[in-house]
Amino acid sequence: MSSKPRRRGKVSAREAMHAKRAKAPEINPAPPGPIGGQYKPLTDNDIQQIYQNALRILSDIGMGEAPPALVEQAVKKGATVNKAGRLCYSPGMVEDVIAGACRSFPMYGRDGKHDFEVGGDKVFYGTGGAAVQTLDIDTHKYRAATLRDLYDFTRMADFLPNISWFTRCCVATDVPELIDLDINTAYALLKGTNKPVGTSFTIPETVDPIVAMFDTALGGAGKFSERPFCKAHISPVISPLRYGEDAYDVAMACMRHRMPLNNIIAAQSGATAPATIAGMLSSTLAETLAALMMVNVYESGYPMIFSNWPFVIDLRTGSFCGSGGEITLLNAASAQLSNWLGLPSGAASSMSDAKAVDAQMGLEKAMSSLGVGLAGCNMIYESSGMMASLLGVSFEAMVIDNEMLSQVYRVLRGIEVNEETLGFDAIEQAVFGEGHFLGSQHTMDAMQRDYFWPSTLTDRAQPPVWEEEGAKDMWQRASVKAREILHAHKPEYLSSEADIAIRKKHNILLD
Repeated sequence: MSSKPRRRGKVSAREAMHAKRAKAPEINPAPPGPIGGQYKPLTDNDIQQIYQNALRILSDIGMGEAPPALVEQAVKKGATVNKAGRLCYSPGMVEDVIAGACRSFPMYGRDGKHDFEVGGDKVFYGTGGAAVQTLDIDTHKYRAATLRDLYDFTRMADFLPNISWFTRCCVATDVPELIDLDINTAYALLKGTNKPVGTSFTIPETVDPIVAMFDTALGGAGKFSERPFCKAHISPVISPLRYGEDAYDVAMACMRHRMPLNNIIAAQSGATAPATIAGMLSSTLAETLAALMMVNVYESGYPMIFSNWPFVIDLRTGSFCGSGGEITLLNAASAQLSNWLGLPSGAASSMSDAKAVDAQMGLEKAMSSLGVGLAGCNMIYESSGMMASLLGVSFEAMVIDNEMLSQVYRVLRGIEVNEETLGFDAIEQAVFGEGHFLGSQHTMDAMQRDYFWPSTLTDRAQPPVWEEEGAKDMWQRASVKAREILHAHKPEYLSSEADIAIRKKHNILLD
């Protein structure tokens, strides 16, 4: 006997339940900014030993090649110069500077919805790096990175919700002049995103014109200093234990405009730092403290990210390694040290050594991004798109990393335990009612609140369905997604008036 046909338009209870389950979550179950600090690779005693060794390094060995202006200012504040001509900071002076240093500061976007606080125990992921090659989305071969690539990566990061800020991830190798390179890099950031951004200055002479360009984009002189949406990425220390005069000059120029500083220490184990984990951490901690001293002897409490990024080299070959258990451990420990000092912390993760978008890439990125996030680092750089030991960057990797970061944020969010989540009433109703939890309000609420549901990038289909849909791997699916974003997301964050004014003043090379 055939079943009675339903009237057109009438939806069964079962269909309604399936439709409700299929709805996208009304809230984001894995937002940026969760609380970190669950992973502590160092004990309290370890931290004390590393910290005391760093203080001893700064007082007994000191910093070489300090610019004369810095020596003069630091000595006024209590530093000394030893017999070898090295600038030395006493433990008391260092601890006084730490006590008065910036604890947190707002990282502004040009759109206020992207603002967030740097410091405390919240975790955010963003980009970084200076790859000279792009993994071409069409040929899947590496080629020289271009200004157009940089702009395309900028607008892609603007679209992807888990990238909280965008810092130049590749170098426009088709722009040979240094002034043009710095200005066009900053222009690409202005054009492609209204999230917080970061940029590097090859020479200090480009700081003033770039800030003037930012003012033009914001509508008037001095506007950037009111809401500085760009931070300067500077490496003021040349490991081991020397200041870099050019970076010092850039820092001074940026401070005049209230631009936050991301002072990065990027020593390499066994080459520019000790090969032992503890030795490297104490050496790079001393160098990052030296960067803090450089800034705070001029202005106590100036906004600075304490970015200790310990890197690893393969001691068999001398080549840089972006991934592995050691670099995860080092960057997690450096974040723990920075947070113990109470300073806004920066570290690096997701720097795969893989050349292809493959299983090696996935395992390397997931391990380091989760480890450093669990350690509670505030600003985690290199987290999206970086390949080939930082020599390359990939559009497909960037969209995959964005999805991976949702999973990471979900782990960091942890488990909420309360009367609702313990579910006694739901258990009772299931036992004495339907005998299962499918379709119950308790389950539907949990689906919305507690679970991240992957997009089409992560495949959860049954094998026959996967085969029917072309048996695509992650690289192929990510290629489709990346193309969709680049085709559709073409933001216009510069007014035509500002764009014309900027192009009149500068040699803007982006069409």
